[in-house]
Amino acid sequence: MSTTLADWFATPLGRYLRGREQAYFDQTVADIFGYYAIQIGLPEHPALGQSRMPTRFTLDYDPPAQLVADPHALPFAENSIDLVVLPHALEFTDDPHLMLREAYRVMRPEGQIVIAGFNPFSLYGMKRYFGREQAPPWNGNFIGLWRLKDWLSLLGFDVIGGRLDGYAPPLASEKWLNRFAWLEKAGDRWWPIAGGVYYLRATKKVAGLRMITPAWERRERRKKALAPAARAKEGLTALRQHGE
Repeated sequence: MSTTLADWFATPLGRYLRGREQAYFDQTVADIFGYYAIQIGLPEHPALGQSRMPTRFTLDYDPPAQLVADPHALPFAENSIDLVVLPHALEFTDDPHLMLREAYRVMRPEGQIVIAGFNPFSLYGMKRYFGREQAPPWNGNFIGLWRLKDWLSLLGFDVIGGRLDGYAPPLASEKWLNRFAWLEKAGDRWWPIAGGVYYLRATKKVAGLRMITPAWERRERRKKALAPAARAKEGLTALRQHGE
């Protein structure tokens, strides 16, 4: 019986789902650029393996995380991190709002956050609700996709992507999981809101942020803007002289 979420990801069902999640993370983080990236939670399964950022590490309460710290009080300065990845961290904290606020605080303007979460409105959610298992992931607090989007929006994030995944039933047998693998394509087409997991990708918005152009470029723009007024003034002067 699994005692931690990492233990569950070592079961047949967990391995099946982890393989699909890893494929999403590998493809997504490879296209996000910057210098500093952190993964909060599940340090046993690095989600930043394909990231091109030179400094990246895992963070959690205990080893094998590379940085042992409280995810609700991140040891980073404001506006210092380019990418934050949260693989199922929000479902296993007593204060998901605080965790998201901390992520927002340390992220630089236009930095990105990538989240994986269990979908409560799916077969996984039904198993959690009607099942008797009290071990991860079934004892987690599954957060609805639209609810999470609202939280992100209120904090100041702009959701720019994401999708659902894991349409095969949450079966314990690897043999039966493989038999239902065809549901991944069919589910994404016919019942896209019922995937067992969802992924969200968002950027940090900053109110009033605007690009500061170089001084020489501002001078050139000012010259162009003033040119019509200068020509009009010259024309008016010429007309006055002609009238005299």
